[in-house]
Amino acid sequence: MIIRKALPSDRDALLDIWFRSVRATHTFLTEQDIQALLPEVRDVALVELELWVLCADSGQPIAFLGLSGSKVEALFVAPEHLRMGGGRKLLNHARQLKGLLAVDVNEQNPEAVRFYEACGFVVTGRSEFDGKGRPFPLLHLREESGLTNR
Repeated sequence: MIIRKALPSDRDALLDIWFRSVRATHTFLTEQDIQALLPEVRDVALVELELWVLCADSGQPIAFLGLSGSKVEALFVAPEHLRMGGGRKLLNHARQLKGLLAVDVNEQNPEAVRFYEACGFVVTGRSEFDGKGRPFPLLHLREESGLTNR
């Protein structure tokens, strides 16, 4: 597996990974919620974030990470590649680039919360609503020096 910077030509593949990953892991979202998020992901996140792609040996994208400075704004792994170390590999790459990281995680996605905690993040706060004012509570996590589990 290799990690490389995303190319504009990756956008369709990354959007597909996002769709499939969200449907598999964000069980608190309705299909209507997912469709409402689509333009934000397609037209903003996949265009404006610093994107890194994890590719299988075949070159096929299987996961991606989006950064805004040292904040992880997106980390999505294709469902068939979950729990195989790809997310951790992308986080380690981001740490090498940015140092200590921060991330907001949907409180209603306990598997993601456990993943980040296992990777050395600690909860530093909570918001009742997401960044767009929707009723999806967020946990704010960050890494602290000496606590990261790389």
